[in-house]
Amino acid sequence: MTEDRSAISHLSVAMTTVTTGGNTVPSSSSRGAEFYFQCVALVIGVVGTATNAVILYALVASKQHKKHLLIVHQNVLDMFSSFFIMIVYSLKLCNIYLTGSIGYWLCTLLLSESLIWWGTIGSAINLAFITIDRYTKVVHAVWSKKELRNWIIYLSMAFAWIVSFIASVAVVFPTSAVVDGACYPYMMWGSQTIRVVYYIGNVVLFYVLVLVIFIVCYWRILIVLRRQAKVLASHSVARGSTARVKSNQMQWNVIKTMIFVSALYAISWLPSYVFYLYVTLNPNYMPHPGAYYASVIITFLYLCVNPFIYAAKFHPVKRVLRRLILCKNASESGTVLAYFTLLNGRNS
Repeated sequence: MTEDRSAISHLSVAMTTVTTGGNTVPSSSSRGAEFYFQCVALVIGVVGTATNAVILYALVASKQHKKHLLIVHQNVLDMFSSFFIMIVYSLKLCNIYLTGSIGYWLCTLLLSESLIWWGTIGSAINLAFITIDRYTKVVHAVWSKKELRNWIIYLSMAFAWIVSFIASVAVVFPTSAVVDGACYPYMMWGSQTIRVVYYIGNVVLFYVLVLVIFIVCYWRILIVLRRQAKVLASHSVARGSTARVKSNQMQWNVIKTMIFVSALYAISWLPSYVFYLYVTLNPNYMPHPGAYYASVIITFLYLCVNPFIYAAKFHPVKRVLRRLILCKNASESGTVLAYFTLLNGRNS
């Protein structure tokens, strides 16, 4: 612990890390780049909060929120993270000098970005549960109908929040400090071994394992769906085949949407995990600010791009959004027509 404190003090004096706002990357000559990064992150937070809120409304309006609880929960987690990106980076732009207990709590809860990662890690866990849920409903359909109950879904939601809290928020308190008005989160580890175990554990559990679940489950799902499509094609005139085809099409639509979301997760999170893994395994390496900024921006973009996937690929959501746009256009046309009618009445 003494080594951690001396290292932090040295960094603060030498001006080799960000002195305010909670970042822990070198920035003595990059305050301008940091400012623009924070502005971009703030915009992402605003857009992500708004778009996820719209998708949540569309899921409820289309009555899909009871059928797809985990997908609704996914959007709640993404909106939670986006909201705190907006709050955290608004504070970082204020360039607050941290002092006393208020400064410590600002550092650990907000400037450390622990609440953002609480939501994003929970989102990764929930995405894995969605994949497993789709797998059981397609590959083990009979067992799923008999055994899969709502309480299991609710338990998996709670699990996502609890595990992500332990991995992000609970860890920040013993490993963070405020030195010379600056926040240094996740830096005060008892030893380098504990630090390496923590970060490698995060990579394995919340990225590698999640990717393995994606690949195995969706591969099996696609095989089963292809087999079912061949069977239906050979019995197309059978009674009830139309309803079965429609059901399969709806199932395929949900799966296709979640494959896109999962692929986006794999791509957008890869730069951040590579960056943190490299820095963890090379403690003497001083990372370039651009590498940190680029990796985090790509990760944050995942939160506001997700809603556009639902809007483009998930048919019930697409229909509600289309109605909203048509209603808005009709309302605007009616307003313009009323204005010109009133204007013509006055002229006559």
